[in-house]
Amino acid sequence: MRAKASLCSGAGRSAARKAPAFAGALLVLFASPALAKKEPKIDYAPMPPVYVPPPPANGSIFQASQGYAALVEGPRARRVGDPLTIVLTERTVAQKDVSSKSGRDGNIGLTPPSMGPLSLFDPAEAAASGTQKFNGNGTATQSNSLSGEVSVTVAEVFPNGTMMVRGQKRLTLNRGDEWVQISGIVRIADIDFNNRVLSTRVADARITYTGRGDIQRQSRPGWLQRFFSLVSPF
Repeated sequence: MRAKASLCSGAGRSAARKAPAFAGALLVLFASPALAKKEPKIDYAPMPPVYVPPPPANGSIFQASQGYAALVEGPRARRVGDPLTIVLTERTVAQKDVSSKSGRDGNIGLTPPSMGPLSLFDPAEAAASGTQKFNGNGTATQSNSLSGEVSVTVAEVFPNGTMMVRGQKRLTLNRGDEWVQISGIVRIADIDFNNRVLSTRVADARITYTGRGDIQRQSRPGWLQRFFSLVSPF
């Protein structure tokens, strides 16, 4: 009995020594992703323009490859590497309401015979009824607004004359950094004579507004709260 008690006490002390180490390992495991700085994913970073060989000389005085534009073109961007200003005028409002109701009633009754062994059953005990009701409502409202200007460059010119543009603007503030990234397809006809185009005229537009720093970090819940929110069934 003394040996058995000694073994039990030794196992208890061993488990007690392992408990802090296990708790420390869990703390390091969950704290490591929170302490690591996550760089924002920049998918629309400006790339060096693809070199386009100049067209052969046609004998005219002014060559488009030397930076001269035709009289009817003006200063609008139309070649790879040309800058372009996109005016952000994004505003979206979405609202959705859902309401549903359902109900079902059921009754069943059996009348036992007046003679025989089944006549001992009470008719009230051979009856059953059920009721089922459901009432659900849901409302979702979302709105966003983004305004400003972002200068981009022409990354590719398609055979039909449309252009793939992309670029970003990075702002370094005293409490963090902010990025505005945009890419999409632009028609030359939608560019005004000031070399600007509205963001609502950009096809397949992908606009990203993100940041990094104290303000961005304080707006997110802590890593432990995110963990419990993930595993909580409620």
